[in-house]
Amino acid sequence: MRKIKRCRICGGGLYGKPLLIFENMPSKAQFLPTKNLLEYDKGIVLKINQCQLCGVVQLENQPVKYYKSVIRASGISEEMKQFRKQQFKNFVQRFSLSGKKIIETGCGAGEFLSIMSETGVKVFGIEYQKELVEKCIENGFKVIKGFIGKSNCKLKYSPFDGFYTLSFLEHLPDPNSTLKGIYNNLTDDAVGIVEVPNFDMMMKKKLFSEFMVDHLFYFTKDTLRTTLNINGFEVLECREIWYDYIISAIVRKRKKLDLTSMYKQEKKIKKELWTYLNRFKGKKVALWGAGHQAFAIIALTDLSSKIKYVIDSAPFKQNRYTPVTYIPIVSPETINSNPVDAIIIVAGSYSDEVSKIIQEKFSKDINVAILRDFGLEEVKRL
Repeated sequence: MRKIKRCRICGGGLYGKPLLIFENMPSKAQFLPTKNLLEYDKGIVLKINQCQLCGVVQLENQPVKYYKSVIRASGISEEMKQFRKQQFKNFVQRFSLSGKKIIETGCGAGEFLSIMSETGVKVFGIEYQKELVEKCIENGFKVIKGFIGKSNCKLKYSPFDGFYTLSFLEHLPDPNSTLKGIYNNLTDDAVGIVEVPNFDMMMKKKLFSEFMVDHLFYFTKDTLRTTLNINGFEVLECREIWYDYIISAIVRKRKKLDLTSMYKQEKKIKKELWTYLNRFKGKKVALWGAGHQAFAIIALTDLSSKIKYVIDSAPFKQNRYTPVTYIPIVSPETINSNPVDAIIIVAGSYSDEVSKIIQEKFSKDINVAILRDFGLEEVKRL
């Protein structure tokens, strides 16, 4: 059987030699063989490797044939039911989801849909196995027959305000496509719960028997965060639950940043600079600082016609010109040979040091102002 040589999460290379190799391992954990099929049941070699880049531990093996379906024995556990009731209740209350649409991806027979429906949300599910879908529908749940295997899939009833996927991600040969597919069917403010078996605990307790062919991935808290981050989710919380057997992450759909305040700040700085420069009409003004910040300020606020020269202490910048605006860059000594009436300091964290140099070495008649992050600040000369 063809084995995987590159990471299924980030595409990085796996280590040349597997971390572990277990021979004669069970070929499946579900759909167990009946007596008449025992002669066909053979052990397999399990190879556990790790990505050299993102660190995710994963099998080199191919997925089991039934990886798209969710078969969960834990759904009949009374203790698990009570745990999920409290967990789902807290989740809905924390994010004010009452009355909103929540989907479970990989909902199985609807064991957890039933519990989630008690919280006052509108529950939906998606499940691949036909018999399980039919059972969910018989119980009154809106469940889609299918599997999110493509990032651009469009789900019926979408967009959803929240989602949860419990012990499902570790089975999937392409978790990225599934997570991105979920992402693309959510509202902008959507939140979710993503849970996987806890590999941190497996390592701590040396639980070698927890490896199985059904689970292609073995996530730590760190690698689960990485996987969720690269697929568009901000991880709000990531902790161990259920006797430390499960890692549970609370996530939020990452939004596109709103940087329009940068435009407002640019407009404010431009106005302050021009107001300052208008005080020196017919006089000479220099700018101190030949760095990227100063270059941007000169270009974006159109100061090229107002600045006589740019001063910088670095010899390799002197006798050159500012990009785009072509203002000569000179040494500090030029202030003596070619005096100016005002200097605007644009030197970032070095601005106060430059101001001190001007105070100590050059004429007291020079007006000095520092461009701070909040605006232009005029310096009182001593």
